[in-house]
Amino acid sequence: MSTNSDQTQAPIPFLDLKAEYQSQKSEVLAAIEQVLDSMQLHNGPETRALEEEFAAYCGARHAVAVGSGTDALLLTYAALGLGPGDEVIVPSHTFIATVAPLAFLGATPVFVDIDPVLFTINPERVQAAVAPRTKAIVPVHLYGQPADMAGIQEIAQRHGLAVVEDACQAVGASYQGRPVGSLGDAAAFSFVFTKNLKGYGDGGIVTTDRDDLAEQVRRLRDHGRAGKYEHAVFGLNCRLDEMQAAIVRIALRRLEERTERRRQIAQRYTQALQGTELLPPAERDDVRHVYHLYVLRSNRRDELAAHLNEAGIATGIHYPIPCHLQEACHAAGYAPVSLPETEQAAREILSLPVYPELTDEQVDRIIGAVVAFDAATAAVQGVA
Repeated sequence: MSTNSDQTQAPIPFLDLKAEYQSQKSEVLAAIEQVLDSMQLHNGPETRALEEEFAAYCGARHAVAVGSGTDALLLTYAALGLGPGDEVIVPSHTFIATVAPLAFLGATPVFVDIDPVLFTINPERVQAAVAPRTKAIVPVHLYGQPADMAGIQEIAQRHGLAVVEDACQAVGASYQGRPVGSLGDAAAFSFVFTKNLKGYGDGGIVTTDRDDLAEQVRRLRDHGRAGKYEHAVFGLNCRLDEMQAAIVRIALRRLEERTERRRQIAQRYTQALQGTELLPPAERDDVRHVYHLYVLRSNRRDELAAHLNEAGIATGIHYPIPCHLQEACHAAGYAPVSLPETEQAAREILSLPVYPELTDEQVDRIIGAVVAFDAATAAVQGVA
């Protein structure tokens, strides 16, 4: 369905890391040089400053920087004491990192279905899944949209359960005026280079208002140290290095501006999709969605993706295989479960480029290609 003019234009990547780097290159190189001049490469002033700044940004008492978003989840789960015999309620429609740390600790993930409109965990399904061994709920703020935290917290308080926000895709988002990262017992964020707030490698952070959790995560991230050669508990090496901390601090200063650009692009996509057979993502009235991903739905998803690819526009699918259907879960012996909304979403979702470096002309081109596909599809269906 593409035109000759489409084929002669430069491809639009799904993410343009080089463009973002060029916009802050001088600051980044200066920060790296400063770290290398000091040769304090972990647990230094950049990490401490990032922790203070990020805690303030999220409205949390503590932030503990770690090596990745997966580390953030693993250490939070461990600090809560989750382990063999414990059940943790999680959505299946998420990246596997939400689930894998539970398996490593010996806890059992209990998969529940999503809200079909919002893609986030359905509190009604959470309530139905609570059992005597349930110890925690992990709402995932998927694609940048906060989960229904009022519903989740009401269930958690009634049953005495911990709540861990998986906020790896939602830095800067808010729910009923409160930032994500301040809505549960603790929250995990990722700074991997694909995220809205990124370093140039891996990185992550845990936020919490609980002094006990913050202290335990600090120990667990650094071999369980109480002193240089004193180890209060068995821990891991999950530290964030100083260069990544310095880079993330630079990015944090620009996060609000970049988030607003994402929201502007998302608004243009959503307006353009009105009146088509393609379903734009819904945004709750009481949240700030930060559009880490812009995910539409189509019952002709694969055809749409092929059409956009032919037009030189990259897309993604987040995620094509739900966690409960992954081989790793079968191998672990988790009980089979049917999650119809999750499984249907996995067949229909498609992510469009939504990064701040997209020009208005590129956004126009993406919109034009998507709308052209819908019009051509409607014409074919009309003839049939």
